[in-house]
Amino acid sequence: MTPTQTDLGTAIQTEVAPLFENLQKFVDRRIAELSMEIHATVQLVDYSETNLSGQLGRMQEQIANLISMPNAATRNSGLELEAVVQATETAANRIMEAAEAIGDWLRTGARDVESVEAVAQKVNAIFEACTFQDITSQRIRRAIEHLQQVETMLTDLAPPGTPALPEAPINPDLAQDDVDRMFG
Repeated sequence: MTPTQTDLGTAIQTEVAPLFENLQKFVDRRIAELSMEIHATVQLVDYSETNLSGQLGRMQEQIANLISMPNAATRNSGLELEAVVQATETAANRIMEAAEAIGDWLRTGARDVESVEAVAQKVNAIFEACTFQDITSQRIRRAIEHLQQVETMLTDLAPPGTPALPEAPINPDLAQDDVDRMFG
């Protein structure tokens, strides 16, 4: 090589070497940053997975409690609601039987002491049967609390901004139709 070429090569090398060093430092720094970001993401995903697993485990436990046989301390919602249905049916039957007996007494026009006492007993039976409301409301409240706990757990699992499911249409005449059918 000629001295000019050597000088030119040295000059280029002198000019380019710091640029390559800067490039090398930038690449090393960026790789380190990406490595930290990847590490943080992996930790976040692992935390989310652990959190999700924990919440799913708690939900599974709650649902298992809802459908399991009740023990002395807790009752499950399905059995609570079934007990409400049975108590309501029993009370309704007692009320209807007593009312029919009173209606028969009124139609026959019997006014003797024994029939008046029988009517009084039937009226008392109606009042006793109406106490089912207190027991059923307690059981319904317990079942609602269990269902609200499950709903809260499910809501906590849904990502923010998730649209709510549409509610089923409510038929306000359904209950009255059932009552009419029972007495009809």
